[in-house]
Amino acid sequence: MNGKSKFARIYLIIVFFILYAPILYLMYYSFNSGGTMRDFEGFTLEWYSEVFQDTRLIIIALNTLIIALLSAAISTILGVVGALAITYVKRLRYKNTLQTLNNVLIVSPDVIIGASFLIMFTMIGIKLGFTSVLLSHIAFSVPIVVIMVLPKLQEMRSSLIDAARDLGATNWDILSKVILPYITPGIFAGFFMALTYSLDDFAVTFFVTGNGFSTLSVEIYSRARQGISLEINALSTLIFLVTLALVIGYYFVNQRNLRPQAAGVRKS
Repeated sequence: MNGKSKFARIYLIIVFFILYAPILYLMYYSFNSGGTMRDFEGFTLEWYSEVFQDTRLIIIALNTLIIALLSAAISTILGVVGALAITYVKRLRYKNTLQTLNNVLIVSPDVIIGASFLIMFTMIGIKLGFTSVLLSHIAFSVPIVVIMVLPKLQEMRSSLIDAARDLGATNWDILSKVILPYITPGIFAGFFMALTYSLDDFAVTFFVTGNGFSTLSVEIYSRARQGISLEINALSTLIFLVTLALVIGYYFVNQRNLRPQAAGVRKS
């Protein structure tokens, strides 16, 4: 047992090293005064200063944040409605079909999704830009929210709803005072996952952006093609830190929501 535990620890260390070593390498050289990623000549914040002085980059960062917040909020609402609809479908065959269709969208290659949206927007006459990017991000975020909310709905006991009905609660009361409070951790998880996916997405956004509108992922790719610049390192470091803060924020929100449930279990 101890041998297996030791092997598991070593395996995890190797996996995390492979995943995080390139990121740490990138972050390390974002403070290099030498301007290259070969020799570290000295510590500087010059590249971060250039990021914040770049007006175009700041506008793109704001565009990315607005897209991420709007798409996460809208997809969370649509995803919760979708999860409720799937849960309360009576026929098991239809329910399984809806879940499969939802899961297919999650595992589909981003290139296929991006190309499909590009063709659709071109056919119906939607100009590539803010609207096309927002609609695309909402579309690929909704299945993620559904997948995060469904388990909470499935683990909720039907006796809670029956008890609420026996006490004279209306359908709206059941939804707002029983179901939604119970699935709140799943809703928060879906929102943060949608927000993170939107902030990080490149493949789909690359297909549907245009007319001078861009996001940080597309901008970083465009600048990287022009040559190595430590300004890209600084920008990538900031994006990583923001994403990390979102994950930590979700963790603390989730832990706070789990404490009342744990206390209720102990009392019962």
